[in-house]
Amino acid sequence: MFKQYKWQEVVTAYAFLLMALLLAVLFIVLPIGKAINYSFTDYYLLKPHERQFIGLDNYQRIFTDDLFRKTFLNTVKFVVFVVPIQLTMALVLALIVNRKVKGVGFFRTAYFSPAVLSLVVISILWTVLLNPDSGLINEVLTALGLSPQPFLTSSSQAMYTIVMISAWSGCGYQMMIFLAGLSNIDSSQYEAAELDGCGSLRKFRYITLPGLKPITMFLVITTTIQAFKLIVQPMVMTGGGPDYATMTILQYIYEYGYRHRNIGYASAITVVFTVFLIVVSVLIKKLFREEKA
Repeated sequence: MFKQYKWQEVVTAYAFLLMALLLAVLFIVLPIGKAINYSFTDYYLLKPHERQFIGLDNYQRIFTDDLFRKTFLNTVKFVVFVVPIQLTMALVLALIVNRKVKGVGFFRTAYFSPAVLSLVVISILWTVLLNPDSGLINEVLTALGLSPQPFLTSSSQAMYTIVMISAWSGCGYQMMIFLAGLSNIDSSQYEAAELDGCGSLRKFRYITLPGLKPITMFLVITTTIQAFKLIVQPMVMTGGGPDYATMTILQYIYEYGYRHRNIGYASAITVVFTVFLIVVSVLIKKLFREEKA
């Protein structure tokens, strides 16, 4: 009777998981397998039946491709700047709205609202605001006696402009997660610290930051992976320019896979990029790993 009951539990569990497993196979496992397979071929999208196995030629090409190197460095630059800026903004906002004061709900909603807007809408909005000739931002700068800036039309400013816009639009989501982490910190720790004469900075350093360590690890990993997937903002705002200054890895994959229709080479870039993201995620996790007692 016990064995039969356990078997029924297993069958029921897998029945509930069946749809999720099916979707995972169809949209994750199968595409990964196809990408790996295509990466060893010269698959041209318009001639799918003429593809031939070419071994590691696509992978060798990657490491001699100057444009791949440039787009990779652009992506890394974006990640290096946007992750700390976005998480710092999110933590500061979380600390601000964590206070029990009247009207704080309005500010929580206001800070979170950009995170639910479409990236396309945000990109179009900021493109209009940053227009070098008639944009509101440059009009304000001119009114203040400052020189108008090229922003998105400058190869030296475009990526940093996208960094700040992306950090602003995404920090609301991380703010809510930080806020949940703050609510889980035992308030008695702060009370004990106050009795010991600890100031706000010491409480933040020795109570808040350690209490948020698991949350911070999760956010660093997810934000880093999300940042590496940058494609919408540069495609809408700059088209990858000027002079490829804002073209990212995903946009490069899109260009080769769909515009040039070279699925084999695009698949090889995708595989290399995926392996790189896995390595980065593992390294970040090790950096946050709890020290053994």
